[in-house]
Amino acid sequence: MNSPRFMPALGALCLVVFCAFYLWQTPGLAGGRLRPEEIDRYLAAADRQLAMPAQEKAGALQRLRTWAAADDGKPFYMLNLMRYYQELRRFPGAPDYAGTPRQSNAYYESAAERLLLKSGSYPLMGGTAAGRDILDTPPELDNWDRVLVVRYRSRRAFLELLSDPAYGPIEPYKLMALQVLLVPVSAELVIPELRWLAGGALLVLFLATGWLRAARRRAT
Repeated sequence: MNSPRFMPALGALCLVVFCAFYLWQTPGLAGGRLRPEEIDRYLAAADRQLAMPAQEKAGALQRLRTWAAADDGKPFYMLNLMRYYQELRRFPGAPDYAGTPRQSNAYYESAAERLLLKSGSYPLMGGTAAGRDILDTPPELDNWDRVLVVRYRSRRAFLELLSDPAYGPIEPYKLMALQVLLVPVSAELVIPELRWLAGGALLVLFLATGWLRAARRRAT
């Protein structure tokens, strides 16, 4: 700990760990953009395992293909706007579930979150709507019950989730429970939660002050 090489070595180790984490969270820097054969493989797997009404699935897969083909290799955010059904919606392949729509979606989110975290993606914000639209909006564009924003490492990561065999069995619990808009959003401006940012800055200041005081005592 008192070796003059300790701090440079620690700094180099921290830099290596940070670079590895940064690349893990930004895989497009190393893996590049989605290739056509990858898109074909992911969508074929999603088609086999996802339970959705046939017409809805065909449209969703086509829109996914168009979106995936425009891959830029960068992370993105998926905006989920959700409106609960009065009763669970039934369709071929959906499980025989006896809970309410809210319970069904809660089960989905709990199970999907584990898969997200395992892949390096994560929910950034989620919550229940605290009121209706402030503006004069048509009813079909209002009355959302829940909003969720998820950060994905890349479009490839999103397709990997859809084609994951562990995801197929839980996916219907969301579609049975609610109407949902899935809107991919590019990360043009992302501001950290200011409370945590302030706390982190104060912690860095505290540790830096302690390190400088210790360095001065050793010098004298």
